[in-house]
Amino acid sequence: MNVLHDASILRLIQFAIREDVGSGDITTDLTIPLDNTASARFLMKQDGVICGLPLLPLVFREFSPEVHIDLRVHEGDVVAAGTVLATVEGPAHALLAGERTALNILQRMSGVATKTKVYSDVIADTKAKILDTRKTIPGWRLLDKYATSIGGAMNHRFGLYDMVMIKDNHITACGGIAEAVGRVREGLDGRAPIKVEVEARSMDDVLEILSCEGVDRVMFDNFTPELVADGVRTVNGRLETEASGGITYANLRDYALAGVDYISVGAITHSAVALDISMKLFVPKQG
Repeated sequence: MNVLHDASILRLIQFAIREDVGSGDITTDLTIPLDNTASARFLMKQDGVICGLPLLPLVFREFSPEVHIDLRVHEGDVVAAGTVLATVEGPAHALLAGERTALNILQRMSGVATKTKVYSDVIADTKAKILDTRKTIPGWRLLDKYATSIGGAMNHRFGLYDMVMIKDNHITACGGIAEAVGRVREGLDGRAPIKVEVEARSMDDVLEILSCEGVDRVMFDNFTPELVADGVRTVNGRLETEASGGITYANLRDYALAGVDYISVGAITHSAVALDISMKLFVPKQG
C-alpha cells in the first residue's frame, strides 16, 4: 500500500505546520540569525518499530529545499533505544520550525506500528491475520492504516466506500439479514465487483448468512473463542471468517486458535501510545 504519495498526506502535513508555526517561530526568529545552518539527530528513546521516515522530506521541504536528510535505519526496522534514526542538515530556522511536526508524525506512526507488531507476533504461528479498523484519528486514516501495515497487520476497508459491510444496524433497518443481502445484490448488479461482509450476532445468524448468495465473508461479532470455533466449523470454508468485538491482547491468541481467518482489532490504532523520539541539534566534527 503506497499511500504516502496521496495528495491528502501533503495537505495534512501543511495543516499541521500551519497549526504549529502560525505567523512564525517567534523564539527562533529572535534568537538565531536567519543565515545560520545546523545539524540535528533524530534519536529513538525506547525500543520499537520505526515508521514514518518517508514523511520527513515532506515536512522539511515545506520550510527549505536545502534541508538534507540522511536516514540511518530502514522503515519498519525494530529499533533499540539510543539508535540514531536520521540526521538532518540545513538552515537552522527550517530544522527548528519543522521539528515538532516531524516528531509528532514519527512518534504517532511508530507507536501504531509497534503496537500492531506486538499483536501480530502473538498469532504469527497461526493462519489468522490481524486486521485494522476505521477507529483512527480523524484525518489520519491513511497514515494510521499505513502504520498498521508496517507493523504486520492487513488493512480492512479504508472507509464506507470500498467494501459492503452489513452490520447490525443495517440488518435492523432492513428487517433481516436476507433482506439486507438481497438489496445489496440488487444494487451491485452490473457494478464492478466489491466484497460483501455480513455481521453475525448468533449461530442462527451464521446459518442465515450461509443461505444467502453473494456474501464473501462472515463476521462473528462479540462471539467467545469457543463460539467462533463453532462458527468456523459451520462455515467449513464456504466463506472467509472474521472475529471482531471484545478482542484484547489477553484473548487474541484464543481467537486465532479457533481457526478464524481474520481478527479485527481497534486497539492497534485507537489505543496506540506514541513512541518517545527526540530531535537534538549537534555540532558536526570538523575535518
